[in-house]
Amino acid sequence: MGPPPVFTHMGGQCKLIRVTALPWLDVLDATIGACVDHHRPDLANRLRQKRSHLLEPTLRVPVVGEPNQGKSQLVNALINAPVCAVGDHVTTPAPIVIGHAHSPVATLVKEPPALDGAAGAQRREPIAVEEIAEQIVARTAAPPSARGELVRTEVGIPRQLLAAGLVLVDTPAVDDLDSIRSASMFAAVSQADAVIVVSAATRELSASELALIEAVSRLCPTVVVVLTKIDIAPLWRRVAERDRARLASAGIQAQVIPVSAMLRLAAARSGDEALNAESGFTDLVSYLQREVIGKPELLARRSVTVLAGMAVQQLLAPLHQTVTATPAAGTSEAIAKWQTAQRQVDQLRKDSAAWQTMLADDMADLAADIEFDLRDRTRRILREVDRFFDEADPLTDWDTFAEWLDESLAEAIDVNFAWLVERFDWITGRIGRDLESYRDDVLPGSLREIDDSLLDTAWQLERPRVERFTLSQKVFVGLRGSYGGLLMFGLATSLAGWPLINAVSLGAGVLFAAKSIYDESGSRLKRRQAIAKATAQHHVDDVFLSFSKDTKDIVRQQQRKLRDHLTATAERLRVEILATAQSAKRAADMDVAEQQSRAAKAKSEIERLTKLHGQITALVPGGVKLPGPRRRLTA
Repeated sequence: MGPPPVFTHMGGQCKLIRVTALPWLDVLDATIGACVDHHRPDLANRLRQKRSHLLEPTLRVPVVGEPNQGKSQLVNALINAPVCAVGDHVTTPAPIVIGHAHSPVATLVKEPPALDGAAGAQRREPIAVEEIAEQIVARTAAPPSARGELVRTEVGIPRQLLAAGLVLVDTPAVDDLDSIRSASMFAAVSQADAVIVVSAATRELSASELALIEAVSRLCPTVVVVLTKIDIAPLWRRVAERDRARLASAGIQAQVIPVSAMLRLAAARSGDEALNAESGFTDLVSYLQREVIGKPELLARRSVTVLAGMAVQQLLAPLHQTVTATPAAGTSEAIAKWQTAQRQVDQLRKDSAAWQTMLADDMADLAADIEFDLRDRTRRILREVDRFFDEADPLTDWDTFAEWLDESLAEAIDVNFAWLVERFDWITGRIGRDLESYRDDVLPGSLREIDDSLLDTAWQLERPRVERFTLSQKVFVGLRGSYGGLLMFGLATSLAGWPLINAVSLGAGVLFAAKSIYDESGSRLKRRQAIAKATAQHHVDDVFLSFSKDTKDIVRQQQRKLRDHLTATAERLRVEILATAQSAKRAADMDVAEQQSRAAKAKSEIERLTKLHGQITALVPGGVKLPGPRRRLTA
């Protein structure tokens, strides 16, 4: 069996055309297939709807416009029937589809409200044609549950203009291109063969009307702008010329036809042909018969050119992006990541050297400061020792002194060691803060813990060997001293005739003996004090040297430990950075190969779609000129 026949209307007569005689059908089917291949069901469904409509024996012409422009009155005047509701505050709530019928017939198509989340089937309610306007005006007074949602009104009347297959659609007024009504209007325009845009002749086209015409022209290239109400606009000819100039400046190919619906209806009632010609409707009807009804094949070509061309352009956009986004071999993301990793490694090497220098300087300062602090504390202790033994006797006060010295040295060592720990903690903390820029766990807390077992070391203070002044020594010293006194004063008194040993010489001997004993006791005390001071100083020096050596060993051990840890950490970070970069490079190289493969496929698809686009534009000789980018127009 061959392809199904398709009826089109040309010149008011029904003409049978085989599907194979329609060149635009193959192009449209190829475009639908391309949309399916590129996973764009939205575009494919829209083109399928357009295909289905183009194969119907009707020509759909929506009438669109802003509120209060005389749109519904224009439709009534065209068909000479009060089908559409008109009035100052009356607007069309839902599309009114008007086609040919042998006798007047009308149907309200309603969408009942959903029950329990499930939408019901549409209901069709027959209605008299004379009651359509009244029903549309009154329907807003009924509760929503009773009236349902009016989807559209279907009207059939016997008119010669409609008998050729023309279908007029009175659409709801559009006051915002982003509104829900605008979406419904654009859906109707996308399936239209031609569009009538209505604007009152009382003023020039506004910016919003110009935007509406541009938007409509991009979906349906056959557009006629009808200026209504010329009967109440004395300057309608000037307005028409200015509107034509504005449309031409915007790159919109649309004919401007001024009309008066009031004069047309008056002429229909009186049968006045002159008044009918004055209304301008003869030009509008002639345009519809000549450019719409008389050229269904051209309208189909234009519609397919616009819609299919737009679909192909939307398919080409991501393909071009895929091709342009493919990285070149020398500027790939992998090279950039590798260079970044190299910079990170170099920076890590510099930071590691800076850490080592900082650590060495801080540890040297720490060792010097700790030694100076301990030396200063021990010197203060020695000064106290000197002051103490300037008066005290080691024989009687040594035990008390030894206890005080041990406590003083222990306190000095504790404070000095606490400062060592605090300073080392500060040093590791500062280096740790620098390391956090690489990773926050590279400095374990164990490095900040210092063994304090050396504080438990006991330094034994030896008792000095001091000579006691015994009784026999005192007797011996006294006899030695008394001998000099006895002899000296005995000789002196012998000149007076006294004997050598007399009372005076004996008294002098006793005095000299006491003096000798006292002097010897004082000198012996000084020697004992000097020995005690020397013993204490030696003990303090021994403690200082021992503890200073231990603290220096601790500082060196901690420095080496932290140095080795920093070196190992830097090496580990370097290995990790390089490993990450190499992994990223391998992954990026694979991605580059994949992108290049996708780019090759995209180029092939671009060639195929470009060829298809050429076939689409060839449907209409000279192409279809669409409006260019919006630009501001002056009045």
